[in-house]
Amino acid sequence: MEQSKRKNKLIQPGIQLKMTMTFVGLSALAFTLQFVLFTNALSSLTAELPNDGPLLMTRINPILIRVISVSFALFLPLTFMVGVLTTFKIAGPLYRIELFLTELRDGKRPGDVRLRKNDELQHIAALLNDATRSMRESDQPAEPAPSESEVDSLVPEGAQQPASDSPQESPRA
Repeated sequence: MEQSKRKNKLIQPGIQLKMTMTFVGLSALAFTLQFVLFTNALSSLTAELPNDGPLLMTRINPILIRVISVSFALFLPLTFMVGVLTTFKIAGPLYRIELFLTELRDGKRPGDVRLRKNDELQHIAALLNDATRSMRESDQPAEPAPSESEVDSLVPEGAQQPASDSPQESPRA
């Protein structure tokens, strides 16, 4: 069976980059914390030395900075690449499900949502297929969902419409 290749480098750049930058940020924070802890431990150790503690501390600082810089230079890009590749298993299925729902909304009868073997959200795709199967296979002609203006024309004059863009407040006890 031929594997389908991705046409886009990032399927949903917003969510993929946000998740990836979270991974990179956490890695950078971990490296910085490691540097601070290591420097603190060495400072304590040099303070206990009978001779040359201050000399050792002045010589060790540039070495520690070089080590942490190499760690940042090697592992942050690696974390970024792994993060992007990992997000494909979530962003790809979300994109496919979004296309499926858009086709349904527009009155089309799409086939089942099919995901790659190793993609996440397989159970959601199967549930979506099962939940919409009878609607997609019915003999009645598919009708596109009404547009917003059509929905507005159905609401009687003076009737209050719920605000869809603002979060609804819940009563407080």
